[in-house]
Amino acid sequence: MAHVTDHGGGVWSIPVPIPDNPLGHTLIYLLATDDGPVLIDTGWDDPGSWEVLAAGLAECGTSVAELRGVLITHHHPDHHGLSGQVREASGAWIAMHPADADVVRRTRETEPLRWLGYLVDKLAAAGAPDDHLAPLTAALAEGRARPLPGHRAALPDRAIEPGELLDLPGRRLRAVWTPGHTPGHVCLHLEEDHPDGRPGHGRLFSGDHLLPGITPHIGLYEDPEAAAGALTGALADTAIDPLGDYLASLERVAALSPAEVLPAHQHPFTDAPARVRELLTHHQARLADLRQLLTTPRTPWQLAVAMEWNRPWADIPYTSRNIAVSEAEAHLRRLVKLGHAEPVPGSEPVAYRAV
Repeated sequence: MAHVTDHGGGVWSIPVPIPDNPLGHTLIYLLATDDGPVLIDTGWDDPGSWEVLAAGLAECGTSVAELRGVLITHHHPDHHGLSGQVREASGAWIAMHPADADVVRRTRETEPLRWLGYLVDKLAAAGAPDDHLAPLTAALAEGRARPLPGHRAALPDRAIEPGELLDLPGRRLRAVWTPGHTPGHVCLHLEEDHPDGRPGHGRLFSGDHLLPGITPHIGLYEDPEAAAGALTGALADTAIDPLGDYLASLERVAALSPAEVLPAHQHPFTDAPARVRELLTHHQARLADLRQLLTTPRTPWQLAVAMEWNRPWADIPYTSRNIAVSEAEAHLRRLVKLGHAEPVPGSEPVAYRAV
């Protein structure tokens, strides 16, 4: 069962499963237009997920074959994974912000072993211990590398440009660039009265940018062709600041004051400005805590181990530790940008200390 929800005004949501993931599912939205139905995201590339998506569309009175287009909030595989299959079955156009389209292009063009080598170098530069690196270096030496999740996702054929009203007949849907979770993440603002007459400025499809009870992951963007400085830990020498981008784009979303937020996970909610304030306060407190931890110099790995997570470090799965280290690096980048942390001269791997 797809358990479709009718949100009124020609908007439905379909919870498409994410296999073996505690999030459970991604909310895929269907938007009726005068030119036919359009999807917002597609879901994970998995046969069971495809079946649920197809069944959900049938419950909405349409089908994959009738889709005219797909708007992708960001390139992650639980949002973009089925886009290739959708396009093959329907001929639908696929639209995405150019920054995330570049990530998709790199994913398709770069050999999996190159990505694996990049990950090994990145973790080593962050101070990961030998026992964590060992499985990765063994796989690299043996030439074993799985394709990245989402490798079958479609290359977009349309660009979502920030601030533009999208070409959807009968609809006023405006793109809002909200980098942070990914470099090209977009929210989509439906500039139409809420069907229930609620006060506020339309509805916001928020992707993973604004969620009712989850703080989205903010890490350093993966790029196997990254400059050497990013791998050696020279965080002050690069302009990329995903956490800074995220905090600034939260402010932009709050200013919209939508009547309702339709997120990609959990459930719809109201009072976006209040949720934004909660997230800004959370990150302010987290940065202050990390600055305190850096009174003792630490590598990014050591900082991740010392940080507070939703479970003890010993209980965090192997792959999730890589994600945690990326998030620690993003917070370090913000502290360095603010002048609140600096690399320790001569340290190898590079350690950081509070300023």
